[in-house]
Amino acid sequence: MYTENNYKENNKEDNVSRVAIGSDHGGFVSKEILKKYLEVLGYKVLDLGTYSEDSVDYPDFALKVAMSVSKGESDRGIMIDGAGIGSSMVCNKVRGIRAALCYNVKTIENSRLHNNANVLTLGGPLHSPEDLCEMSKIWLQTRFEGGRHWTRINKMMAVERGVR
Repeated sequence: MYTENNYKENNKEDNVSRVAIGSDHGGFVSKEILKKYLEVLGYKVLDLGTYSEDSVDYPDFALKVAMSVSKGESDRGIMIDGAGIGSSMVCNKVRGIRAALCYNVKTIENSRLHNNANVLTLGGPLHSPEDLCEMSKIWLQTRFEGGRHWTRINKMMAVERGVR
């Protein structure tokens, strides 16, 4: 069970330096733009593919991003596909992942402040490059609010463990 104290003392989720990023062919161009932007901001970016616009299956890359976060290889992950929906579904199958499909600044902030999301999924073609960069920056810099949200996070994680 997570608590406010053990989160502050032991959890470095809010001190993000390593970001796993992935995409399918529909999100490839957006991923490349976002990767360069995040590197300029000082993040260490782990590019998990795809590496071209050749047709691929988004579940393969969403799984790589989610596993990188789940294993602690990355502090957070960002996955970009055509709409973000399928990748969110895949990522949320991985133990310990709280993936959020976001589409504007309000959902970006909510996913971090209230839900402590550790993977962001986006529909690359649905946003301008500037919006993708700004939303990702806000998501990476927004800290989890804690407080009353701990009970909900613990219930969410209990469902994953089959305890409810």
